[in-house]
Amino acid sequence: MDPSCFAQIDPLHWLLDMKTFIGEAYHEVKELCIFLLNAGVLPPEKALAVYCQAPGRPFVFCGAIHAARPSAVLSLPWPDPADDAAAGPLQVAVPDAASAKIGVSVEDLAALPPVLDAGAERRVERLALRVGENLFNFMQSFCGVDGSQLVVPMDILDRWFKKFQEKAKKDPTYLKGFAL
Repeated sequence: MDPSCFAQIDPLHWLLDMKTFIGEAYHEVKELCIFLLNAGVLPPEKALAVYCQAPGRPFVFCGAIHAARPSAVLSLPWPDPADDAAAGPLQVAVPDAASAKIGVSVEDLAALPPVLDAGAERRVERLALRVGENLFNFMQSFCGVDGSQLVVPMDILDRWFKKFQEKAKKDPTYLKGFAL
């Protein structure tokens, strides 16, 4: 999409109204690819920060690009529309909050959160959770009960990891099943 799709609010802020771009299906846009065409235009101490805003919600930081990282694919953490429907109508105090928005702003690189891609952090957390669930399920098949404690063999982690590695070697798509 051309940068002219964004409305310039002031010299350092731009907004994309998702309603004019994709209608009410904003939550189907899961990722945003952003890049600097000319990295020299942005001073080294500055960054382009990207935010998303679901209707009636505050802006959420998604990540940033800067001279040392001139491109990124950022996850857009829209809330689940089913959660919004279950919560009932929102009391909107934000002007023009009837549509989702993507905001871009020039900010000090040092002032941004240390993780410049919040979506990547959430993906890593989900991956860790799924690997942990896999380990737990494996351990359950070998455990005994001693009072209120589960008892597993001493070598359970080694056995699980060996099985995990063997499955990954045999099936190249096995590890993709852990990603969300």
